[in-house]
Amino acid sequence: MTATDIHRTIDAVWRMESPRLIAGLARIVRDVGVAEELAQDALVTALEQWPTTGVPRNPGAWLMTTAKHRAIDQMRRHALHRRKEDELTREIEDQLEQSVGDLDAMLDNPVGDDLLSLIFTACHPVLSTEARVALTLRLLGGLTTTEIARAFLVPEPTVAQRIVRAKRTLSDAQVPFEVPRGDELGIRLASVLEVVYLIFNEGYAATSGGDWMRPQLCEEALRMGRVLAGLAPAEPEVHGLVALMEIQASRTAARQGPHGEPILLNDQNRAHWDQLLIRRGLAALQRAEALGGSERPYTLQAAIAACHARARAPGETDWPRIAALYDTLARCMPSPVVALNRAVAHAQAFGPDVGLALVDALRDEPLLRQYHLLPSVRGELLGKLGRHGEARVEFERAASLARNLRERELLLQRAAASANR
Repeated sequence: MTATDIHRTIDAVWRMESPRLIAGLARIVRDVGVAEELAQDALVTALEQWPTTGVPRNPGAWLMTTAKHRAIDQMRRHALHRRKEDELTREIEDQLEQSVGDLDAMLDNPVGDDLLSLIFTACHPVLSTEARVALTLRLLGGLTTTEIARAFLVPEPTVAQRIVRAKRTLSDAQVPFEVPRGDELGIRLASVLEVVYLIFNEGYAATSGGDWMRPQLCEEALRMGRVLAGLAPAEPEVHGLVALMEIQASRTAARQGPHGEPILLNDQNRAHWDQLLIRRGLAALQRAEALGGSERPYTLQAAIAACHARARAPGETDWPRIAALYDTLARCMPSPVVALNRAVAHAQAFGPDVGLALVDALRDEPLLRQYHLLPSVRGELLGKLGRHGEARVEFERAASLARNLRERELLLQRAAASANR
């Protein structure tokens, strides 16, 4: 194996193992920032040694062993938790004396609780949403600061600062490294799911910049969602979110043209939809509903996505069911954006005039005044009603509000098409 191959292997191992590694270390040192530093030290050691010694049979166990040795050294050097040093050192050293097989078992046994604790710590509400996203992608997605900055079109120093501040905030607030219990679990779980879905959405439809999609973010969010579903199998909304992301991700190959231009849902070649992801999404939806999540937000949105996934052609879409699902969603999670999506569903199910009346009722909603999809939807409905001049004005306004360059180009094209009718 060449040095280049070994470095690629190390990169792949780090992507897969770093969340488990950091989670296991955080359980010992009780500090996410210190745990990440120890894990990074182990990675540096691997980069130094593996090109000469070769990749070990169990690279994850090797990294954990190396990092735990570093933890012992650091506790001795800095006298961290002096009163517990002897106890912790004995515990760790006893573990290190076990065979590789025992190490595998050691890694597998607590990793569920450790990884779940890491997820809840990184997504703690004491942090801002931006900080939660950055820290989650760093610790659980294995992305570098450069990759996160590129994905969200934010300067790299800004992302680095967010991550440093987030770790310091968690340490200063003495946020416990544990899975919350009782009523707090539901509150914190909502924060975790929000962060994962925010990451997915930014990948699925980028809010700004020149790319319509950023698939890497979708992949990372899906990976975290699947891990979370395995760690919290009794939580219906976890499965609901996974179902929603799986089904939406199934359309990835059909959502862009050869030059990266957006392709809207009704214009997509459904033969390019990923049937494996659809089947996985429908299975996750079934689990969410079986656990009693039928009227919870992510499960409802997944059920809406499933209606599209089951339709072999746009004309076969069950729009009355989608409208009914949006009615339920608007009751359990009222928001202006849900109301706008509900208007679209009612327009498809009951006619553009019905939808336009619902959209017009939202025109004075403060949260939608700068939201480009409000005039975009209005332009679409006006066009269907033959009011092409008004539609052109709406599409032009939508284009002026859009921050994504690809989306802006599409809206201007639709404005031009309306002007020619």
